[in-house]
Amino acid sequence: MANINTPIPSLKLNDGASMPMLGYGTGTAWYKSGEESKIDQGVIDGVKMAIKLGYTHLDGAEMYKTEPELGIAIKESGVPREKLYVVTKVNNNIGDIEGALKASLKKLQLDYVDLYLIHSPFWAKTDEELQQAWTAMEKVKEAGLTKSIGVSNYSPKNLDATLKTAKVVPVCNQIEFHPYLQSVDLLEYHKKHGIATTAYGPLSAVTKAKPGPIDDFMAALSKKYAVSEGEISLRWCIDQDVVPITTSSKEQRLSDYLRAATFKLTPAEIKQINDLGQQKHYRGFWSAKFDDNDRS
Repeated sequence: MANINTPIPSLKLNDGASMPMLGYGTGTAWYKSGEESKIDQGVIDGVKMAIKLGYTHLDGAEMYKTEPELGIAIKESGVPREKLYVVTKVNNNIGDIEGALKASLKKLQLDYVDLYLIHSPFWAKTDEELQQAWTAMEKVKEAGLTKSIGVSNYSPKNLDATLKTAKVVPVCNQIEFHPYLQSVDLLEYHKKHGIATTAYGPLSAVTKAKPGPIDDFMAALSKKYAVSEGEISLRWCIDQDVVPITTSSKEQRLSDYLRAATFKLTPAEIKQINDLGQQKHYRGFWSAKFDDNDRS
């Protein structure tokens, strides 16, 4: 098992805050399809285990219906609030962002979150709606309910509309990102505007999208570095200044993922993964909302 004191590197955001470069997510596997009020002990145990192992970046969302469990886990972990980096997102109650965040904070049993995201742009019919939502995000930041604000699943077009009237530039855009969905143009846009990239589904190329053109090379790297292909996938993100969000209910696997902080891929290895990955396109989330030909 990896040393639980393995230091996770941090990424400096455009507002001066620092984000731990490996996050533990409470969506996907933990997503609750039933009533939010029915507490899932498995989620609580998973988050507490992640915190115990050394994960401090905890990613939640109103849509996942797991904010109550995340809040209980944080409280029961005994880790001081200021040592944790807590993220949640608004989508269902986008029409009342302040009310939505206050409701999330109540469930999380927290006074503030470190990062609040608009979960997706798909609800908006016009640029003006995106702009109004962002103005509301700026207000909750000003009120101290969140330290940083950002977006998720935004395209360059969505970001253009938002930046046109924004007083505060989003600190990040959380997107699906892995070798088969590299979103090269979008990442260039992020760099140009000082927007960080956070990644969900970072293991998709080695879990959901096999077989594929990267398989043999990932297996060779796995052997070379004596780590799993999942850990290679996480490191591939980190080495490109992308913050991966992953999850598991298995202690050994979560512990092993921390090894992504203990080695670096060479520039040539990153380039080869990128080149091989470009030969296949795979999107595992929100696929109905994106044009199949749109690789952004």
